[in-house]
Amino acid sequence: MEKAKELKATITLLVGVLTGLWGWIGWCVLIFLISMLLDYLTGSWAAMARSEWSSAAAREGLRHKLGEIVALLVAALCDIAVRIVLQSAAAPILGGLGWKNYVSMLVCIWYVFTELGSIIENAGKLGAPLPKWLVKSIAALRGRIDKAAPGTGDEKQEEQEDK
Repeated sequence: MEKAKELKATITLLVGVLTGLWGWIGWCVLIFLISMLLDYLTGSWAAMARSEWSSAAAREGLRHKLGEIVALLVAALCDIAVRIVLQSAAAPILGGLGWKNYVSMLVCIWYVFTELGSIIENAGKLGAPLPKWLVKSIAALRGRIDKAAPGTGDEKQEEQEDK
């Protein structure tokens, strides 16, 4: 019983320290990287199970993953640029908006749901029965991120839906 309490305390301490060091965006990036790895592995396994695995397709998948990482890095650079502007002389004009990792967090979460959707598709290709509500929920959550992001071009459609 004491060992279990010690383990829980150690895990809690570790999570607390890591959250203090890298914040919530760090956890989101970690989840994203784990999701990317699981997607690549399950996609490869599904292709092997159907005798469709090819090194060219595997390389294409890795290029796709690299593109996601680059897009997330660009989002992080956007956040840094906005923070610099907000800390400059323009900050009073902009009303002192608080900005930390808004763009990178949205991009990271959007990619996490993209990867999770792909993982669940791969699980289906591997023969696992899929709860339809899970597939729909992942797609809906990804859609909510699209709607939450400013400037996505969905504003006019949303106004029409609200009427």
